[in-house]
Amino acid sequence: MEIPKETLGLAGEYAVASELCKRGIYAQLTLGNRKSVDLLLDVADGGMLRVQVKSKQGNEWPACKVFAREKAEVLVLVDFHTKADGQRPDFYILNGDDWKDVIDETGFIPKGWGTMRDGIFEYTDGFKGLNVNPKMVQRYAEQWDKISDMLNPRSAANRS
Repeated sequence: MEIPKETLGLAGEYAVASELCKRGIYAQLTLGNRKSVDLLLDVADGGMLRVQVKSKQGNEWPACKVFAREKAEVLVLVDFHTKADGQRPDFYILNGDDWKDVIDETGFIPKGWGTMRDGIFEYTDGFKGLNVNPKMVQRYAEQWDKISDMLNPRSAANRS
């Protein structure tokens, strides 16, 4: 089923919030058309974890520009491609270091094609953003513990 373009982003945000709530993590959606993050999560020390959500139903997430100026600490890519109505999408969970690794991966972006500035890949012709396909982020599939560990660093240290 094709999700209307106007609601694709919201569908992804609600899907991520649902997955987090199923894991006992309270996720607050941010609303509006000028927001800088999509979800806010309570951290054990009283702070907030900011989550950016990008959704797609085609072959790739186009022109991803995330982690600019530390606006988000976590990126969740939601993949509705080839999913039937009512079928769960695929999720890929990345932190800032993961995102930099994706950009630096040899084979995905040939050297000399651009540079990384403030977490945004900029091609030599001035185009900003990175088209991301699932193969580029496969190793980050379903890594929900990454978020749990960021919310409660003490329990993450005990697991190590």
